[in-house]
Amino acid sequence: MGLRAFVLAVALLLGAAPAQAEPQGLPSPGLTRLLQAELARFPSKSGIYVKDLATGEEAAVRGDEHFESASTIKIAVMVLAFRLADAGKLDLNARYTLRPEDYRGGSGVLRYGDFGATPTVRDLITQMIITSDNTATDIMIRKVGGPAAVNDFLRGSGYVALKLNKTLLDHFRWRYEVLDPKYRALSPQDVYALQSNAPYFTAPRAALIAEVRRESAARDLDTLVARQNDVEDTWLGVVTPVELGRMLEGIERETVASPAACEEMKRMLRAQQSGARKIPHFLTVPVAHKTGENTGVTHDMGMIYARSGTIVMVSLNTGATGLIADADDRIGELARLVVDYFDGAR
Repeated sequence: MGLRAFVLAVALLLGAAPAQAEPQGLPSPGLTRLLQAELARFPSKSGIYVKDLATGEEAAVRGDEHFESASTIKIAVMVLAFRLADAGKLDLNARYTLRPEDYRGGSGVLRYGDFGATPTVRDLITQMIITSDNTATDIMIRKVGGPAAVNDFLRGSGYVALKLNKTLLDHFRWRYEVLDPKYRALSPQDVYALQSNAPYFTAPRAALIAEVRRESAARDLDTLVARQNDVEDTWLGVVTPVELGRMLEGIERETVASPAACEEMKRMLRAQQSGARKIPHFLTVPVAHKTGENTGVTHDMGMIYARSGTIVMVSLNTGATGLIADADDRIGELARLVVDYFDGAR
């Protein structure tokens, strides 16, 4: 007996009706119980959404709860960019010249290059996805019209919870505003200097860097920031497992943009360079995915191209304790369990 059949049999014994394998889909009580049992062992607040696109069978735990997005919200920026390209309002082949004020800390590779590089808009979207590049992300947020335009697109598309609160610049600068409101006036170059060791940025700002370090140590900046972890306005964005899953399904089914645009998005997601220890870790089938990380936060979401068909999976985990690498492994183990559940019965 395969894992899927076993779980359904247990569900029947417990008095739950099995989900019907219909394209429209019905919640799967057996899979839900299995996922609940697994997440109960996670040292974090965790939510998950899983859907077999071939049958519509789906399950969720904390599916509609709000989670800090970290970089998973970048997928909404990508979809909007391709929709604008479809409408002739954004040229993916146009080149953009990188300037000092574009550089952002955190993830990505563009900040390690020299000024004056001229990636295409398509290159920027690619880096935003496959290396979660924050420099590329803020450029693309501007290109699509800013956070308000992203949120108008999301509301117009029927997403209730998904939201981009701010740019990466504002998100990083907020950390210093927690110390003192005067830091709201920090320039993009100031913020980047506080997050890098690049002499071009740090040398002229040595006094500022020393001042912020003194204040951070004296007031325990990490603790000040942690006290606001549950305040949604302080997050980069807001997501839920179910709504992220819906967006992924739209990309896979080629309904969120033109078929050609969706194919490009899927190629980018399949070229992911981060999160090898997450969804793909223990799998031997292709995965197209996007990660998100922050302090105590580790997410992954994507399409798993299992032998039985495509599975959408979204795993969100916040307030994680212990090693993040261990939390990433748990995401990988969940993905293996999900694939075994669907593939093992066929």
